[in-house]
Amino acid sequence: MKPDPVHRTPHLFGLTVLTLAIALSACSRQGGGPAPGPAEVAYMVIKPQHQSVLTELPGRTTAYLSADIRPQIGGIIQQRLFKEGATVQQGQALYQIDPATYQAAYDSAKASLAKAEATLASAQLKAQRYTELAKIDAVAKQDNDDMQSTLRQDQADVEVQRAALKTAKINLDYTRITSPISGRIDKSTVTPGALVVAEQTTALTTVQKIDPIYVDVTQSSADVLRLRKELASGQIRRSGDNATNVKILLEDGSTYAQIGKLEFTSLSVDSGTGMITLRALVPNPDGILLPGAYVRAVLEEGVDEHAILVPQKAVSRDAAGGASALIVNAAGKVEQRTLTVSRAVGNQWWIGAGLQAGDKVIVDGLQNIRPGMVPHAEEVAAPASVMTPPSTATTAK
Repeated sequence: MKPDPVHRTPHLFGLTVLTLAIALSACSRQGGGPAPGPAEVAYMVIKPQHQSVLTELPGRTTAYLSADIRPQIGGIIQQRLFKEGATVQQGQALYQIDPATYQAAYDSAKASLAKAEATLASAQLKAQRYTELAKIDAVAKQDNDDMQSTLRQDQADVEVQRAALKTAKINLDYTRITSPISGRIDKSTVTPGALVVAEQTTALTTVQKIDPIYVDVTQSSADVLRLRKELASGQIRRSGDNATNVKILLEDGSTYAQIGKLEFTSLSVDSGTGMITLRALVPNPDGILLPGAYVRAVLEEGVDEHAILVPQKAVSRDAAGGASALIVNAAGKVEQRTLTVSRAVGNQWWIGAGLQAGDKVIVDGLQNIRPGMVPHAEEVAAPASVMTPPSTATTAK
């Protein structure tokens, strides 16, 4: 019986396709095809630049002057003489305590002084007469001595009464509580009719001077020691005339318009935290900075005239955290360099050691190369952020 030609056709077609594929594969192997070219990379040439040494630290604002208002005598509050939250001047009256009893004590002391002065005037005249009579033996010496002693007692009594009058006047003046400083006044903790006592624990209110205002920050003693070594070695120079500029970053991330100055550095290290307290004085004419606010302070501690910065994407880290970068060396080959990274400046790394002027640091195509390869390298310009003026750079730790 003859095979059906319809059933035989698919089988012959499959053999033909397989034969063609094998032939094409053989031709491909014999031809070899073009060899892959060298990997393409982009590099930037290291150029040292002028860079401020900036340190960003957390801090809190503190009033330049602060006075808790407390009564120095006891009594009933008659009036509150200020508007809460307003600005008050030094010597301005804040509260009035009922002065009735203190006025009476003052009047009594004044009358006692007048009486003592009258007694003294009489004693002076009598003592003067006794002195003249004693010269001609018209009065006994003992009587003259007694009269002179009485005069001195009356003189002392006048001084006592004067002191009593002065004390009464002071207490009377204390019934009108005044502000010891100029500044912004807080809310009142008492209302008219409240009883207050001398030197009570609770303050009636608080007056704070906030222009200028202090910003207190802390810095690790290790960073302070490193900075001092760099200044001593000449690696960096101090900015300005030994006056460190301080830029303030507000809680919302915006930059405060006024520039402060570092005023004080603590003389001791906190044994618990290893930190040193720094205090900056910042102008605050518009009252934007309020006491107790959280801010970040950027300190311009010095200037490095030969800083080396590279994009962060050009630096890689190993499992131990060590930093390295790939460069194109003089022979045109890829070389790995171990780096010491000092700090971050924007989106750059500030390199402490491992690179020098003229090195070609690979910034793009890193995934296609390894040390020893000869890449096709093209130079690219440094990113704009690398050339950012020092005054606008920030430090991240």
